[in-house]
Amino acid sequence: MRGAPQDAIALRGGKSHVGTNAPVLPLDGEGPERAVTLADFALEATTVTNARFAQFVAATGYVTEAERFGWSAVFFNTPDRLRSAQLAGSALPWWHRVEGACWNQPEGPGSAIADRLDHPVVQVSWADANAFSDWVGGRLPSEAEWEHAARGGSQRQRFPWGDAEPTDAAIFCNIWQGQFPQHNLETDGFLRTAPARSFAPNALGFYNMAGNVWEWTRDPYRIRSNARTAKARNEQALAHADKVLKGGSFLCHVSYCYRYRIAARMALSPDSATSNTCFRIAYDGGTR
Repeated sequence: MRGAPQDAIALRGGKSHVGTNAPVLPLDGEGPERAVTLADFALEATTVTNARFAQFVAATGYVTEAERFGWSAVFFNTPDRLRSAQLAGSALPWWHRVEGACWNQPEGPGSAIADRLDHPVVQVSWADANAFSDWVGGRLPSEAEWEHAARGGSQRQRFPWGDAEPTDAAIFCNIWQGQFPQHNLETDGFLRTAPARSFAPNALGFYNMAGNVWEWTRDPYRIRSNARTAKARNEQALAHADKVLKGGSFLCHVSYCYRYRIAARMALSPDSATSNTCFRIAYDGGTR
């Protein structure tokens, strides 16, 4: 049984752009802005949910990379876990290798997704995302397609909803509130992921293109700069076959990871799977 597209929104091709001429984190390769010409495409309104990924696994018997590896990276911020990781010399003590963590046990054995079926599936690698995409006859979006959809077209704006900065009083998306990583105030209502169809959609009807979960794209990670640091990062990215992720996640905060802006980006090796990575499906052509 083959999967089917779900709530795909058609976008007309034409002239657009990717990146920004006012990068906040230039070392990430957010700029300069580049003109692009897009073909007609469609993109699903939400990220793939746990319920939908479960259907894929049931239909195909697919085993994710985290399951094959036997472990994955899980976010924990309890004092004892942070302390033990810091004593071990971890530069990112909120990330922990957890044996048995995978898409249906996101925090490891004993955790479950029964109460999160409408949340984005996490602990999925780039290969896992592509396998699901093939099942529904789609693909991962390019970085340029993703940005075009997030902006609601070719206009220039910092966030999917416009240029207004999210605050503890103005809640636009699921990001971190409070002091990272010790305490999340959960002002937006969520400690970890939120349902895939949460908060107001952008002008074109796309949900959660800022915060909640990072989204895999099909593009290799590359910084367009001749600076020595950029060349070194590009060599590293090439060696690890790093891919571009977009959108930020529930872990982002302006003081630590101001990457829930449209132009922001992150790199991960394609076999990585974490508590805050997911994907949404694109399709060639403008109708689905």
